[in-house]
Amino acid sequence: MAKSKIKTGAKVVDTVRPTVAGADKHPGWHALRTLAARITTPLLPDDYLHLANPLWSARELRGRILDVRRETEDSATLVIKPGWGFSFDYEPGQYVGIGVLMEGRWRWRSYSLTSAPHTESKIITITVKAMPEGFLSSHLVAGVEPGTIVRLAAPQGNFVMPNPAPPSVLFLTAGSGITPIMSMLRTLERHGQITDIVHLHSAPTADDVLFGDELAALHEEHPDYRLRVRATRTEGRLDLNRLSELVPDWRERQVWACGPEGMLAEAEKVWTAAGIAERLHLERFAVTRAAPHGAGGTVTFERTGKTLAVDGATPLMDAGETVGVQMPFGCRMGICQSCVVPLLDGHVRDLRTGVEHEPGTRIQTCVSAAAGDCTLDV
Repeated sequence: MAKSKIKTGAKVVDTVRPTVAGADKHPGWHALRTLAARITTPLLPDDYLHLANPLWSARELRGRILDVRRETEDSATLVIKPGWGFSFDYEPGQYVGIGVLMEGRWRWRSYSLTSAPHTESKIITITVKAMPEGFLSSHLVAGVEPGTIVRLAAPQGNFVMPNPAPPSVLFLTAGSGITPIMSMLRTLERHGQITDIVHLHSAPTADDVLFGDELAALHEEHPDYRLRVRATRTEGRLDLNRLSELVPDWRERQVWACGPEGMLAEAEKVWTAAGIAERLHLERFAVTRAAPHGAGGTVTFERTGKTLAVDGATPLMDAGETVGVQMPFGCRMGICQSCVVPLLDGHVRDLRTGVEHEPGTRIQTCVSAAAGDCTLDV
């Protein structure tokens, strides 16, 4: 990795040329970038190449929204063409981070991939349900325009379907929890691996079922895929303690469950009580946070010298992005540990548990807030 230094007044700034993702797969383009780097020093070739095509970037993953397809009244599928460096060999069930520029600020969220891994198509899809409190989700469903350039984080996550698939499977989903399962189903169909699958899905009404037509078609075309939709508005919620009435052999199946926290907590109790917790695979879309308290404080980002006064409920990652400090991240939910940075001074509070962390510890910036003035090694 080559470095050059630019003098700006009394301050010396390191400009780091990033290692180009995918250079080994595109030697011709990499040679062109290397030549451009020599010509444009001390600026980076990305500073020029992005003018020709915004997706040509080695600094960050980018993508262009090609289409926004409405799925239900409050949900839509975004078709995205990723740019340079994106890996299409992700595993079905993984999620991807997406950043959208809104009102001068990059807002980030993570969404499950609903497309099957497919190196030939060079596109991915995510399906977003607009949430009442979700400013970005509402924008993605009803406001974002095709052609918009977004930032992407590499696919990750452990809620995945192995290859080959288990001989018998139970999918347990509700609401938008069906999204990672959709990637699995599409992959299984593509590979001819739909064997013995029972799928229990809950939604308020039949009209609220994401991918309803596609799921119905899978049910008709593949006798081994048995879909059972529960309309909770008229039938009530699924009682997992009576699961044997619907799936007599549920104890023998490998289970992938995704949906509201209440459903997942109940599933953990049922499978643990049956002594088969290792057969249950869970995906949570949100982490329950403790009630915020405290007045917050001033956050100092040591390496950049930037500061920001925040309240006691604002995640430190959001605080950094407000002043242009982009920190490492992954799921943005406190699960993947990608956002961990050292706390140099002061105290921060874990928004999930309320536990305060002291100087010298490493903290997760996506689920931690200032508990007084603090300094991060960023």
